[in-house]
Amino acid sequence: MHPLAAIFGLVIILAVLLDAFETVVLPRRITRQFRLTAWFYRNTWIPWMRLAKRINSTTRRESFLGYFGPLSLIVLLVFWALGLIFGFALLQYGTGEHVRMGNEAITFPVLLYHSGETFFTLGYGDITPDSPVARALAVTEAGMGFAFLGVVIGYLPVVYDAFGIRELEISMLDSRAGSPPSAMELLNRLGCCPEQKVLDDIFHDWERWSADLLASHLSYPVLSFFRSQHSNQSWLGALTVMLDVTSLLMTGVDGLRDDQAKLTFAMARHAAVDLAQVVSAQYDPHAPDRLPPEELQLMRKTLAANGLQLREGAEVDEKLSEYRRMYEPYVQALSLRMLITLPPWIRTEKKKDNWQAGPWDRMIQARGLANLGRRPHAEDHF
Repeated sequence: MHPLAAIFGLVIILAVLLDAFETVVLPRRITRQFRLTAWFYRNTWIPWMRLAKRINSTTRRESFLGYFGPLSLIVLLVFWALGLIFGFALLQYGTGEHVRMGNEAITFPVLLYHSGETFFTLGYGDITPDSPVARALAVTEAGMGFAFLGVVIGYLPVVYDAFGIRELEISMLDSRAGSPPSAMELLNRLGCCPEQKVLDDIFHDWERWSADLLASHLSYPVLSFFRSQHSNQSWLGALTVMLDVTSLLMTGVDGLRDDQAKLTFAMARHAAVDLAQVVSAQYDPHAPDRLPPEELQLMRKTLAANGLQLREGAEVDEKLSEYRRMYEPYVQALSLRMLITLPPWIRTEKKKDNWQAGPWDRMIQARGLANLGRRPHAEDHF
């Protein structure tokens, strides 16, 4: 008998089961000093992020970072399985009695192997529990192996379904606000006289998207590490753009009401604040100013040229600064923590949107120039 080994094994099993229960079965934020899942992500994401910073190409870096979310989800499940196998091996070592084929000695490595084949229900029969306690532990572990398989089958589709819902609106933002999106680009593309209902419908959709983002990422924090399909798109970028544009509306745009903008701003800000805590983001007092005064003036001139008049004056500027202080420290902290580039207020580079770009564009354009002026032949249609 080894009572200390049995106690240690029981503690490991209970810790893994509690962590899995809080992560999968009870999908809500749990405030505790220590959680296995939080410890796991803290100790895997930081080295992964440091490796990513060594990659100079933005596209390759985003591809490398994109592997972390799905891969970490699989590794976390393996981590739980190994914890249960090791815990039950300690319990068997501390309390059980076993018989091995050929009457060979029963050591802890042998019991670790026995625990693994029991958990995965292999049932080779080369090691047999020979006491009521050992048999009860073997049956319990085999049942947990089946339950673990059910968790894997049920958990992964739920996470990927939430990911798909999140990415839907992000993809739709591409044609409305550019790639990467920006607040000025979104207002510019609405035209000189945007309809209030159209604008309110957009903000209403993004209010609901922000609520879904908060609920899904609180329930399944691993979603924060899932990257979007394009390197110039992200859930944090979309959230930031909505906060930027609604803060402009609340500051004042001639001819536009801000009723729905206030609701969207409140929900998006709520999401930014809570998610910064979920990923343990740290406040950065030296974060750069995202909208210097000269860029604010440039944005006013650009929008005015398109027929949208932002209100001016020291009081208006202070009001905008106050709104920005409510969310920018949180999105900037999230940006550093998740290694996601925040979108600019003003998109200065003239680039194609993602929907406008394609792998064959250059070849099609070259062929079009080559065929320019050539008379079509009948065989060209076949």
